[in-house]
Amino acid sequence: MKAAMAWKGSIALPLLVWLLVGFALWEMASWMLLEVFRVPLAQSKLPYLHRIAEAFGDYGKTLWREGRATFANAAAGFALGAAAGAGLALLMSLSRWIERLTFPYAVASQMIPILGLAPILYGIVRNEGTARILIAGYITFFPVALGMLRGLRSVPPSMLELMHGYAAGRRAIYWKLRLPAAMPGLFAGLKIAAPLAVTGAILVELMGAQHGVGVIMLRNLYYGPSHVYMFWSTVVLGALLGMAAYGLISLAERLLTPWQPEFRVRGGER
Repeated sequence: MKAAMAWKGSIALPLLVWLLVGFALWEMASWMLLEVFRVPLAQSKLPYLHRIAEAFGDYGKTLWREGRATFANAAAGFALGAAAGAGLALLMSLSRWIERLTFPYAVASQMIPILGLAPILYGIVRNEGTARILIAGYITFFPVALGMLRGLRSVPPSMLELMHGYAAGRRAIYWKLRLPAAMPGLFAGLKIAAPLAVTGAILVELMGAQHGVGVIMLRNLYYGPSHVYMFWSTVVLGALLGMAAYGLISLAERLLTPWQPEFRVRGGER
């Protein structure tokens, strides 16, 4: 335990130093653009970070309400896409014929640009919540399917031979061997897809929704320099939502797959 705490402390201090240095350099660059070089619309290009923080304080209730709407729809779409991707991966792992039949279409579906698909889908369903969920699910589907399929196929042949030697059926092999082996790959896909699901939800909101981060982002962009810090606060909020999604999946991975090497206690402490 002491070794683990020492390791966390050794990571936290350099991270704090880098954050403080980055903050200072950003503030200095912003001041130089505005006061020294007199760049037109300097704060739209490189705003003061402390002013963005002030905007969070001034409009905290609005940002919280709209961020919650975005995150809820992104989470619903993420869950839908993750379930579909995991289900398809299981089917493809059961049969090479199913994999040859479905995988090329799954790959081809990812060639459609989200910027083109989002307005089309929004125009079809005519419901902002449904469109956000579907786009988030579409983004989530492929990384999860690919990651889990690779994990299901990663079982060493010697382990499979051992299970067959014990007369284990297909269900037992999947439950006790393939699914645990697939968990790292599954969570790798989930961690890629989680922030992208938030981005997809915000993108749909830019098409004309009534609630969400994208709505206030577009509204404040329209008003221009007078609302520059409110606009940048929505940009930061979108990034924070993506980071929160990634962090939640990482926490779930740590809790559900404690056997992975990176989660084991270092230094021999227990």
